[in-house]
Amino acid sequence: MRSIKRFFQVNFLISFFTICSVAFAENYSQLEANKKIAIKFLEAVANEHSFEKAAQYLGPHYIQHNPTAQDGIAGLKQYIQFLHDKRPQHRNKIFQVIAEGNYVVLHVLSTNTPQDRGAAVFDMFRFEHGKIVEHWDVQQDIPDHPANRNSMF
Repeated sequence: MRSIKRFFQVNFLISFFTICSVAFAENYSQLEANKKIAIKFLEAVANEHSFEKAAQYLGPHYIQHNPTAQDGIAGLKQYIQFLHDKRPQHRNKIFQVIAEGNYVVLHVLSTNTPQDRGAAVFDMFRFEHGKIVEHWDVQQDIPDHPANRNSMF
């Protein structure tokens, strides 16, 4: 009787850890996919100024929290056109990528010209079904004379 009980206990533990491992692997794969999508999306928007390329990473709706940009997919298209027309040299360089759950955060240097000191930006994207559906960002200009020698990146 003890051996049968022990057999079921061991099989239960093996099954439990197998299920946990599979769930972890699936979650990790989705996080990595979301990170790649966020990077490609930001490159399409900020460096290529291409709505067509950016749109492939969007879900059926897009909620914008940046108070200087219009809401929705049409608002994103308008923002990209603004960059293309008014800031053609605008570029973003990604330094860090963090993903958890349905969110990806990018730590970015954003410049409007090659001579511009730029701004440190945190862009945060929320995903649904592998597509970007929401965006927040905060930015801080890089000062000419910082109070310390630490980089913002």
